[in-house]
Amino acid sequence: MSYFAAAAARIDGGWTAAAVSLRGVTDIEEVADRLRDVEPDAELSLLFVEADDTYLVILRLDEGEDLRVFGSDSAYAEESRLGALLVGDLKTSVTGLEDVDEPPVSVDDDSEQPAVDPEADPVGDADLLADLGIPAQKLLALCSHEGSMPGDVTAEVCQVLGCADEVEELREV
Repeated sequence: MSYFAAAAARIDGGWTAAAVSLRGVTDIEEVADRLRDVEPDAELSLLFVEADDTYLVILRLDEGEDLRVFGSDSAYAEESRLGALLVGDLKTSVTGLEDVDEPPVSVDDDSEQPAVDPEADPVGDADLLADLGIPAQKLLALCSHEGSMPGDVTAEVCQVLGCADEVEELREV
């Protein structure tokens, strides 16, 4: 299964981005170590892992500590060794799903999509970007938007965060 892994690290109010190789990693802590290595002094580090235009995993470290993980679909753990390593140990309940009775978050002004794709089983901490302007319901809506690919979600998230150009440059390499 092919993947794209890009780290975005915020230091001194600006963003830096780097491609991250996950080849040979043996556990989630080793993935976190590779994310820390991108910018050891970062106040915030994010790793976006997109697999086969189907799955997205976002990892977050605050000042190199307190790893938080969100996966767009638990099926990724069954599809690949890397998926099992990234999302295999996550609980199936997702932070933020308690609010599904509220109106769904619109991905754009023209159409409203359901908050969660009924076929997907998002796992982990969907609220990991809430303090950055992307609450759980918006992240879940982005992931479940019909026709949306993991790269589209990454681009949208990075646009909100202000690091879209840095991450998109990595795709061109």
